[in-house]
Amino acid sequence: MSFLQQLEQSVSQIPDRFKEMSEAELNQIIQESKHRLGEDLFIPGHHYQKEEVIAFADARGDSLGLAQLSANTSAKHIVFCGVHFMAETADILSTDEQHVYLPDLRAGCSMADMADIQQTEKSWNSLTSQLGDTILPITYVNSTAAIKAFVGRNGGATVTSSNATSIIEWAFTQKERILFLPDQHLGRNTAYELGVPLEQMAIWDPILEKLHFEGDEQNIKVILWKGHCSVHENFTVQNVHDVREKHPEMNIIVHPECSHEVVQISDESGSTRKIIETIENAPAGSSWAIGTEMNLVKRLIKENPDKYIMSLNPHMCPCLTMNRIDLAHLAWCLDSLVNDDPINRIEVDPQIAKEATLALNRMLNSN
Repeated sequence: MSFLQQLEQSVSQIPDRFKEMSEAELNQIIQESKHRLGEDLFIPGHHYQKEEVIAFADARGDSLGLAQLSANTSAKHIVFCGVHFMAETADILSTDEQHVYLPDLRAGCSMADMADIQQTEKSWNSLTSQLGDTILPITYVNSTAAIKAFVGRNGGATVTSSNATSIIEWAFTQKERILFLPDQHLGRNTAYELGVPLEQMAIWDPILEKLHFEGDEQNIKVILWKGHCSVHENFTVQNVHDVREKHPEMNIIVHPECSHEVVQISDESGSTRKIIETIENAPAGSSWAIGTEMNLVKRLIKENPDKYIMSLNPHMCPCLTMNRIDLAHLAWCLDSLVNDDPINRIEVDPQIAKEATLALNRMLNSN
């Protein structure tokens, strides 16, 4: 069954009774299902999930960390409260005896969807014909299994926002140039931090199938895929200026998926883990404007009452695809497991999983 067919099935088959239940009824089904499934069930919850969902998570964290935790449990059923590529990674890393489920198959990632395998293979053919065998592909873990597999079979590695610097350093020991997928901002910010000037960075437009670069193409060091996170790209230079004007004492910390201009004028930037640790370790009474997903910002506000915290963009909305996971879909998914009629299983093709594992292992072995 194709993903689109699964998607249609997910949308059409959720029983009305789950959509019509009260929050208390849904909570009861989830609690009872967790009790009945016991150690056979593991629910990882990504930091960007709604509070009502994260409350039932057995662990919360970033995408790769949760996939690794899932694989290291003895649970037979992994109900991933995140988005599709995260569940794919969990399936890749887990054993044959473990099955991964996504409560709502509509929970995708717009960034991951900006690089599909057909576009990537066409771009690779074009770029290697222009620049020869000088390019190593690197992909953010926020990408599909097929993209990870492409990178794996072409000698490259995955990166996270925490280890991107060290992996790109490694990549430059392998080849003269890198192709960074699918988020141009993380690629640009990381390469710049390593000393690569903006003038040596090109952009590949997968829609126009065109390399954008001014000057001699032999000077290119980094080729950035024209993709972005729709949440983090909404933090702007004007947002930073507004905070500086209204709250001159406030610290600004942003995720490296934000634009280069925003990162450069903020006080700090870093992965979700770094943002959380920075806020937790900050002195009482300090004030922070945070440029990342709103559900996480709200959670940090709640869990750090001794600090003044706000979103860098006061009009920011939570990640819409992450918010597809709600109590109704979680209850439906768990109830289906209790009744031995599971829905929304995520299965990565074995060959794709094998090649994607190469990319993941090159990252893990390089740290």
